[in-house]
Formats: sequence, structure tokens, C-alpha cells
Amino acid sequence: MTGLTDFNDLAQVEGRTAVKRTIDTARPVAVPVADIWGDPILPGARRTPEIEASILPGIFAEHADAVAASTQTPPALATMFTVSILATVLQGRYEIAPFGDDYREPLPIWTCTCYPVGGRKTAVFNAGVAPLQRWEKLAGDRARPEIARRFAAREVATKRIERLKQDAAREDDVQRREAIQDEIKREREGMPDEMKAPRIFTTNATPERTEGLLAEQDGKLGILSDESDTFLNLSGGLRGGIASLDAVLKGHAGSAIRVDRQGREAHLDRPTLSMGLIVQPESFAELAAGRRLRATGVLARYLYAIPKSNIGTRDVRQRVPVPRAVAEGYHQAVMDLLQGYEERGREPRVLTLAPDALEQWLEFSETMEKDQGEGGRFEAITDWTSKLPGHAARLAALFALAAGGLEVAVVQRESMERALTLCRLLIPHAEAAFAMLGADDTDADALAVLRWIRTGERSEFTRRDAQRAMHGRFSKVERLERALAVLRDNYIISGEKKSATGGRASAFYLVNPKLYTMKVAA
Repeated sequence: MTGLTDFNDLAQVEGRTAVKRTIDTARPVAVPVADIWGDPILPGARRTPEIEASILPGIFAEHADAVAASTQTPPALATMFTVSILATVLQGRYEIAPFGDDYREPLPIWTCTCYPVGGRKTAVFNAGVAPLQRWEKLAGDRARPEIARRFAAREVATKRIERLKQDAAREDDVQRREAIQDEIKREREGMPDEMKAPRIFTTNATPERTEGLLAEQDGKLGILSDESDTFLNLSGGLRGGIASLDAVLKGHAGSAIRVDRQGREAHLDRPTLSMGLIVQPESFAELAAGRRLRATGVLARYLYAIPKSNIGTRDVRQRVPVPRAVAEGYHQAVMDLLQGYEERGREPRVLTLAPDALEQWLEFSETMEKDQGEGGRFEAITDWTSKLPGHAARLAALFALAAGGLEVAVVQRESMERALTLCRLLIPHAEAAFAMLGADDTDADALAVLRWIRTGERSEFTRRDAQRAMHGRFSKVERLERALAVLRDNYIISGEKKSATGGRASAFYLVNPKLYTMKVAA
């Protein structure tokens, strides 16, 4: 086109087709609306990886997978709850010594899985604890005659002691009074210990009652629940006070408990306490956010799972029951692991790591250590990650026993690989959990507005629309404006502009179209 000054010149030389081509090239290209937006980011939210049931060994994987399919819940719920079942059944009877020396890890595990209300948590819970309930009933039936015998003997001895006390009080002769006192002593020493029906777990107990249950059950107890009362108990919220956490913390560490208070005594050398909780995210964030549970190390001891909810996408017409063979296989596997559970006063058997399993564990421990501390990747959750290598050793021992039975003495590479795979998956889940604890009210408000937007599949709205729809939450417009600002900063809505339709002007917002095409959970 050298020397050509306009489209007429171009047409004379190259024709009208060249003119059209030149115009089309110069014309601005229309950009799809969706490409103008950034990718939406949920306030306070983090994406977490799937935790598949296949991480468990054998029948335990099959059962967790079948329960997840039957309840249409993410596999993380049944998988993590099964981990707590294994810990509850095996703790106190086994320990793991990674180096084969006096450093030992007991086997309690605390898990906390967050899932919304209406998510069929109870169905997952019931499927997991069914064999424990059956064992408790059978063990209770076997123990009932001995419990009754001891009760009667203690009642007779108590009455006799009371009568002897009265006799001693009326006796003036010193030698005869001393003889009566000796008889009282013999009655006390001969009185059989009180016996309680065997229990494996409870669903709700204060820390103080937990001490008592541990003492009654030879230092072994599980707290398994699909409700949030455990956090209320730990925070003292159910009684409006501050709970004593000593027994709870020592139950995780396996360190000695010595309680000598008026009206209550508990002397335990190796208490073991496992927990398996499935709670609502809102309840977890509200109840656990208190500084005391974080400061005392309670929250650092949980293995968290924050799976993505599939509520709203479930097939209500689908009914896939857990196969009978799988349910019976799981039941029998748990009952096999419970053999010898009633034996009291037995020293725990110590498991060791095979050389290649030890090397795997050491490499993982080194990696975790390097990323902790000031400026490290895990600086914000160092209290949690510092305990993860110990948890990995515990998990490896549980998986080895679950796969090989009660006679296993050495944890092999496969079990350690399962444990380390799970631990690596749990890191982003822990980051999400602690982010929930740190989320402020504005993030919660922003998520509430986001749910309103997505429920109505809105492409645009005014501030007045939002306030009217959620007037109970946003009685003051300033609070709503802060929430909208968070959504704007996270590329969920556009910046505001005033709009008037015959009445008062109200801020007007466009909604990012990607909100409905990306897999984003509100």
C-alpha cells in the first residue's frame, strides 16, 4: 500500500475485497463479556483435595466407599470417621516406636470433618459405630452377673462398715475399739472394686465426666459424634464456664493423669482418648474460634477434613444400599480387632517401623520441619503441622493393624505410604479449617450475600434488593456495604454505580457470569 492515501486508491490497485479486509482488521474485536472478569474467589474459602476411601486398607476402604455411595456424601466423611473408629478400637493396647527405642507414640487420633446440615452425617455415623454398639451389648451381657455380684458385695460391706462404726463409737474399752477398727479395715480391703459395663465410646461428655469414664474403662475411651456438643463441652459453653482440659489433652498424648479432688479421683498411667466428630462448618467456626482452644493446643490435635458439599446435586431417586457382604465384612473386621479389648492392666504392645518405612517417615518429617517457623509455608499453622509427623506414625500403625490383624509387630512400607498420603492431603484441609476460624464477620456476611445471589441465579441486582431480601441480617446498610466490597474485591460482582428507576437511587451491581460456570462452592 506504499503511496496509497485512501481506500479509493486501495480499491483501484487491489480491489474492494482488500478494502473490506483492511477495515475488518482495523475494527476492534468484540471481547466476550465473561473474559472481562477475573476468576471469582470465595471469601474465606480454600479448595481442598478429595480424600478417597481407597486410602484405607481392605474391607475398611470397601465399607467407607459403599457408605459414601449409599448416603451420597463425599468419601472424606466415612473415611475420616473410620480412622477414628480404628483408633478407638486399638488405642491403649498398642503403641508405635518409630526408632525402636523409648520414643513412642500412642494411637489416639482426633478427627473433625465439617459438613453442612442436611448432609446425612447421621447415616455415616450410624454405619461406622454399628459394630461398636453390638460389641458393647454383648460385653455388657457377659459382664452383668459379675457386676451384680460386686454390687451386692459392696452393699453388704458398706452396711457392715456403718454398723461397725457405730459399735466403735459406743465402745469405751480401747482394746475392743481398736479390734473393731481393725475389722472395719479388713472389710474395706476385702470390698471388691466397683465394676461398670464395658464401654468403648460416648457421644457426649464433659471433660470432668471424661476423666471418670477413662477411670472406669481402664483408660480407653472414644468420643464419637455427629453433633457439635463436644466443642461446647471443651469450651465450657454447655455450663457457662471454663472446662478443665487436662484429662482431654493427656488422653491424646497418653501421659499420666492424677486427679485428686474432693468427690472425684482418677489415677491413670496411660490414658488414651480418641475423637471422631462430624460437625456443621458454622458450628465449628463459631464454637472453636475461642482463643483458649487454640492456645491450649486442643485445635492443633485434630485432623481436619473440609470436603466440598454436594447438597443440591444429589440424585433423590437413587437408592444404593451398602451391600450386605460389605457391611458384614466391616462388622466382622471391627469385632476381630476388638478381641482382648476387655483385658485390664495389660501393657501396650510396641510396634516398630521397617527400615524403608522409617526412611519414608523421616523424609516426611524433614520436609515438614523445613516449612515451619517464621517465614515458612506453614507459619500460620505450625502448632498443627508440628504434630503431623507423630500423627503419621500413629496412622501407619493403625493401618498396619487393620490390614494384618492384632499380631502385627512391624509396620511395613505400604502402611506408611497410606499414612503419609493421607497426611499430605490433610494439610490443605487444615489450612481451610484454620482459615474458617480466622474468618471475620464480614467474610460470613459476604458468603450470605453470595448464597442469595446464587440461589436466585442473579445476573444483576441493586443494594436495595439485597437489603430487602436479608433485612434480618443487614439492618444497617453499612454492614451490607462491607460485605459487597468483599465480593467486589473477589471478582464476584462489579463495582457499584448508581441506578434510579423512578424512585430513590440505589447502588447497582453486575454478577460475574463465571460464578455459574466454574465449580465454585458457596
